[in-house]
Amino acid sequence: MSIKRKPDYWIMVCSIALLAIGIAMIFSSSAMIAEEKFHDPFYFLKKQALWAAIGITLMLIASRIDYRIYKKYTYVLYAIAIIGLALVFIPGLGVTLNGARRWIDIGFVTLQPSEFTKLALFIFFAGFLSKKEKEGKLDSLPFGFIPNLLALAIVFTLIQMQPDLGTALIIVLVAFFMFLAAGMRILFLVTTALLAFPLVAMSIVTVAYRKKRLMSFIDPWRDSTDSGYQIIQSFVALSNGGISGVGLGSSQQKLFFLPEPHTDFIFSILGEELGLIGGLVVISLFAVLTWRGLRVGLLVEDSFGRLLALGITFAISIQAIINMAVAMGMLPTKGLPLPFISLGGSALIMWMISIGILSNISEHSKLKGK
Repeated sequence: MSIKRKPDYWIMVCSIALLAIGIAMIFSSSAMIAEEKFHDPFYFLKKQALWAAIGITLMLIASRIDYRIYKKYTYVLYAIAIIGLALVFIPGLGVTLNGARRWIDIGFVTLQPSEFTKLALFIFFAGFLSKKEKEGKLDSLPFGFIPNLLALAIVFTLIQMQPDLGTALIIVLVAFFMFLAAGMRILFLVTTALLAFPLVAMSIVTVAYRKKRLMSFIDPWRDSTDSGYQIIQSFVALSNGGISGVGLGSSQQKLFFLPEPHTDFIFSILGEELGLIGGLVVISLFAVLTWRGLRVGLLVEDSFGRLLALGITFAISIQAIINMAVAMGMLPTKGLPLPFISLGGSALIMWMISIGILSNISEHSKLKGK
């Protein structure tokens, strides 16, 4: 028996708390850089505050839309995602930064299509997998697994061409998690992973900057002034923070020592200023958000909602884990932002809409979830 109940408020509370921490840390970590580049210490703060306001508004709107309506537009959303990824390669529209072509300039704003592609794929795979499950073709190699794999391969290729191997691999991990949650044969997934591993490894060791990142992960002090510099400065920031931190706004590493202190390595500055306690608060918020999201996925009444909730939740948690692990030197350096906290409008809006959808799904549960 299914019921309509109140949304799981923990999901929104944790998300808003992470967003508030992120806005505070963005201002703290970027004020000096903003003053140096734009003669305005509030430059990045104002940008992120605007994106946050838009994101919260869209989250609230998404939370009031019945999630089941998205199932009707799975193919449309997938097509839009492919078009968005292709637009970055059009001269005059695509924007190149630091050798990467990942953004499109639509005049008044610059967007990153790969971020919105994540949400489009969550919805697409949730709809496609639930359809195959209903048809009894989920276990079929030609009619169940291969079509899903081809849809994933197209997206992976377009994102890898930008190039953005980190985002492409995140999408693959989430997709495989959704395949597994749908009940697809483990043999298909394991075989594909084993066949793909040499290709991924080759794409790392044959590209100079990726190979340098891998080597710096193994021994950052071997090239302490170049490829290992960023992670060493992250270590210094975290060690300076100790248990309780040096105080909000008092970081030394953000003063042009640690590159990207307000984006990919914002957790390092957070650890320096708020210490182990602040870091554990952030980790706890992500843990609670993951717990409540997984709970929603396990209690929702239909397979589409279940897969969509699990996909959104896993995407948030795995990206947060990878970002914080990189900051602590537990994984090779990769430009993945920390959800809700790092600077970035496209990512923030995508995550906030996802939270709104997850909140709406939480209103539709089995009786045992009351």
